[in-house]
Amino acid sequence: MKRLAAVLLAALLAASCSAEAPPPARLTVLASPELADLGPVLERLRRDTGVELVLEHRNTLEATAALASGGAGHDLAWLSSDRYLKLRGARPPLSTSTMASPLVIGVKKGVADRVRGGTWAEVADRAAAGELRFGMADPHRAASGLDALVGVATAAAATGSALRPQDVTCDKLGGFLTGRAFSAPTSTAAADEYVRTQDDVDALIGYESVLLSLNDSGKLREPLEIAYPRDGIVLSDYPLMLLKPERRDAYDRVVDWLRGERGQRLLMERGRRPVEPDLPRPPRLSEPIGNALYFPDRQEVLDTLLAAYDRAAAGERGRVVFVLDYSTSMAGARIAGLREAFATLGGGGGFDRFALGETITVVRFAGRVLQEHTVTVRGQADLDALRDVLAADDLVDGTAIWSALDRGHRLAEGGAVVLMTDGENNAGISAEEFLRALPDPPARTYAIRFGEADPVELDRVAKATGGRVVDAATGSLLEAVKEIRGCR
Repeated sequence: MKRLAAVLLAALLAASCSAEAPPPARLTVLASPELADLGPVLERLRRDTGVELVLEHRNTLEATAALASGGAGHDLAWLSSDRYLKLRGARPPLSTSTMASPLVIGVKKGVADRVRGGTWAEVADRAAAGELRFGMADPHRAASGLDALVGVATAAAATGSALRPQDVTCDKLGGFLTGRAFSAPTSTAAADEYVRTQDDVDALIGYESVLLSLNDSGKLREPLEIAYPRDGIVLSDYPLMLLKPERRDAYDRVVDWLRGERGQRLLMERGRRPVEPDLPRPPRLSEPIGNALYFPDRQEVLDTLLAAYDRAAAGERGRVVFVLDYSTSMAGARIAGLREAFATLGGGGGFDRFALGETITVVRFAGRVLQEHTVTVRGQADLDALRDVLAADDLVDGTAIWSALDRGHRLAEGGAVVLMTDGENNAGISAEEFLRALPDPPARTYAIRFGEADPVELDRVAKATGGRVVDAATGSLLEAVKEIRGCR
């Protein structure tokens, strides 16, 4: 019996030696700032796997630039996304998604009805009207800020595909950015700034995990309701990227644990959505997020977007002069359509509405200039004044298109001119005389044609100014007006 016990003990000792735990490892990780709250998760990871992750936090876009130049020097990278790295033509040896967090809009309950539909268009509309003030991260530095611009611009373009450079319009971003109360270097810094300014700010744009953590923090006097933009979600999947292939063994241990049931459950406790679809989720992570936006596939698009952001954020909106045909041929449905288009731009126009701070001039003409009126939008009273100008019913004979357009150019002051006409010129100066008198450079002119207006002559003049003709003869005048609400 004693001999048998000795044999069994020796077998157990041998088995324990052969099942020895893997050696401990210490990995340095270049990580997004919003991962700073994962300390308890990483401690459990270390106990279970023997791998210690030492995180150095850096903005995703700055970290991406360092990785693309090969100068990071870390074992791993753990950023909100690797899509910005791929756009720079760089790709790590291995990249594995670990969790997910959509970009969302946190809104105070008291103003949630202003964006009840949960779309970027509604946020832009309320912001342009001065009815929604929000904070966000700086898109030049933080991925959440740039993701927000991609979401807004893609939804505004409404092409159903990835954003292209020609889809980026600074006026549409300008309306949205009218409501920006602050920007911060990172998503977590934006949350801190929101806490500091919460009495004066209505909303915060950021990752779902950051906003849920903010609601849990006890720092808010009024919790934020989470809105998921129905016109497009930007989803971050937090890939763990292997930078040094010789650390593959430890990397695999970390990935297996993070994607395993224990790791995923601990990440869910920290407000992250699981990448494993079969795991049950708590109620606050069960809200459907809809369809993800197609992300731009060229760095050129992001460069164009950031340039448009800079112009819009600086308030470089310019003046817009509308030169409107009020001749007798406009009576009836045509003048009604024109007024309807302006009523929509004055309120409820989404990305295309007139925004606070925008200067608009209306020149009404027939055989001569009938009226000039300029407003800088500061509130509803200014929009009502524009509505009153368009409500005038003094339609008269004659169509002095080029004389009226010449007057519009003199008022443009570096802005753009929008001509709407349904007829042919029969009074005032000719198109040739107008072109000879054009300043250098001319104000870009967009001609909206409907009715019997001469398309050839309108096209010749518009192209001479760098503009174009938009044909509303067979479609909606409102859609034609919206089409020209682009960068000046």
